[in-house]
Amino acid sequence: MNINTLLYRVFIFLFFMLAGSLAGARFFSISQSTGIGALLGAFAGVLVFLVEKAISRTQPHVIFGGGVGALAGAFVALGVGRVLGFSNMPPLFILSILILAGHMGFVAGARGIRAFSLAKSSQGLTGASIPKLLDTSSIIDGRIVEMVELGFVGGPLIVPQFVLRELQGIADSTDPLKRARGRRGLSVLERLQSLEEAETRVVDEDYPRIKEVDQKLVAMGKSKSATIVTTDFNLAKVAELQGINVLNVNELSQALRPVVLPGEEIRVTIQKEGKEPGQGVGYLEDGTMVVVEEGAVHMGESIRSLVTSVLQTSAGRMIFTRSPNDGDSLEMPKEGRKVWRRES
Repeated sequence: MNINTLLYRVFIFLFFMLAGSLAGARFFSISQSTGIGALLGAFAGVLVFLVEKAISRTQPHVIFGGGVGALAGAFVALGVGRVLGFSNMPPLFILSILILAGHMGFVAGARGIRAFSLAKSSQGLTGASIPKLLDTSSIIDGRIVEMVELGFVGGPLIVPQFVLRELQGIADSTDPLKRARGRRGLSVLERLQSLEEAETRVVDEDYPRIKEVDQKLVAMGKSKSATIVTTDFNLAKVAELQGINVLNVNELSQALRPVVLPGEEIRVTIQKEGKEPGQGVGYLEDGTMVVVEEGAVHMGESIRSLVTSVLQTSAGRMIFTRSPNDGDSLEMPKEGRKVWRRES
């Protein structure tokens, strides 16, 4: 919070306290009415701050729907009160009834406009694009931002309230590593909400009978016919078994890695020894592990090596190569790929 925001809130808080004390002295004849009015004014100031914070996290169309609902609720309360003769009641009672009716109307209007928007975006192949449910791991991962910016992921991005609570819990953790991950996730969520390429919504739908967040995501994915975006391998498999579309960011990243074929030359820096004697291990820029036969003698060096085989596993891809011998040289065939040739 910057100094300008702090001064603004202090001013608003003092204004409400002053207004409350003046109102207490004007409308109440009991002793200590000024102190009671100031206390009520302070409460009203805190309530205004809470409403301001809630509105800043809510989509404009939801606020509009809630406002229309609040006005409708207040008018209904006035009509019912006129029929039942509420005009003879104390003003404080009438004000309480109006506030309650307005609140109920706001909640009903906000939920109605949100449900209408989700239903409109979930029309399947004949309507708008399929909504995407973001889990905690995909938000913390952060690559979803680039995928949206580049147009690989479209449609409304939905963040359930229970996912946001889990993210806030991680950000409030006493573990520095978890706390950093949680704060990164909150920053990523703010970036997503600021993007124009896709709309990001935080929905308050919940499944109280289900305790696990992953199971709640699966249930919501079924009810909304949505695609779950995750980096969690187990969640992806469980969702796929139940017929839910899943976009695993890790699998997408692996699929987009450059293709390396046996016989090609790559350059790698040997960082550690391998499991077998004489082996050296290095990594490409995208994190792919490269095992170099007879590469241990080049520890810490950046060497050229010949790809002998590529192994694709569930954990990722491994490339097996061998380091050049003294009798090896490079030649460039017609197709432009470097291959090894042993000179006799």
